[in-house]
Amino acid sequence: MVHNEVFLVERLAALGRTLAAAESCTAGLVADMIASVPGASRVFWGSFVTYMLDAKTVMLGLDRAALEKYGAVSRETACAMAEAALAKSGAGAAVSVTGLAGPDGDGTSVPVGTVWVATALAGGASAARVFHFKGERDAVRRAAAEAALQETLDRLSGY
Repeated sequence: MVHNEVFLVERLAALGRTLAAAESCTAGLVADMIASVPGASRVFWGSFVTYMLDAKTVMLGLDRAALEKYGAVSRETACAMAEAALAKSGAGAAVSVTGLAGPDGDGTSVPVGTVWVATALAGGASAARVFHFKGERDAVRRAAAEAALQETLDRLSGY
């Protein structure tokens, strides 16, 4: 069975683009999935694993006031993460994932299982999509990582 990470590596290679990731709730799972593909080193720049808000500000340079205003699990934060990963890496594309895998919430009204995935392309605007996954923590994390791969593939399909 061929998985999206294989298609993504092939698509990036065909386009001559590199990909960077910024991950929160997936904590490096997106990077692990991509790196499992032989030849990924030609197209995968790497991943910023920014689990805590402080990591998002220190590693990605996100504005703390904006994070507090919109929350870690929001369209605004997902887009800012993808845009920052793109800018800091110099890659041709970036994907970000931020969400609540559970089992506990974060004290806001955002339900567990809510995940935002954003993509950003060099020379283009970022785009984001929200998902609502069900299941245990690991199932949510896996679904979020798979959604990140699919969203990136979909975004690159126009190129």
